[in-house]
Amino acid sequence: MPLLSSPSFYISEYLESHRDEYYDRLLAVSRDNDWTGWCAFFLTALTEQARTYQEKSQDLLTLYSELRDLVVEVIPSQYGGRALDRIFDRPIFRSIDFVNGAGIPKSTARRLLNKFKSRGLLTEVRQGGGRRSAMLAFPELLNIAEGRTVL
Repeated sequence: MPLLSSPSFYISEYLESHRDEYYDRLLAVSRDNDWTGWCAFFLTALTEQARTYQEKSQDLLTLYSELRDLVVEVIPSQYGGRALDRIFDRPIFRSIDFVNGAGIPKSTARRLLNKFKSRGLLTEVRQGGGRRSAMLAFPELLNIAEGRTVL
């Protein structure tokens, strides 16, 4: 499975979901010099967001492990694992980009995309036609990453 090129940790999700308290704490710092309240709030935000990221990371690792086993079992191709790595790396992509960039023979790449679609791993979010390539998405990964159903 590909690794992150750099750490990604954003607390904006927590701050947005606790917007009123966030502004109240900022106001209390400027109005009442309440740094202790601000620090406690901020540390809670960091802790909760870290917990959320840890759960998402574990869910993604579990998904990868389960799909890796499935791909090996039901898709008889030496390139199945490489294809799976590619869709984990880019969960939204044009089919032509996959075919040209996965490092898999083009006919095999097309066949693997069709197998992934038929198994429900990939969803076509925009049909191809003419010179326009189909746009595909990996909904299960996106839903975990977003923490909600997006596809």
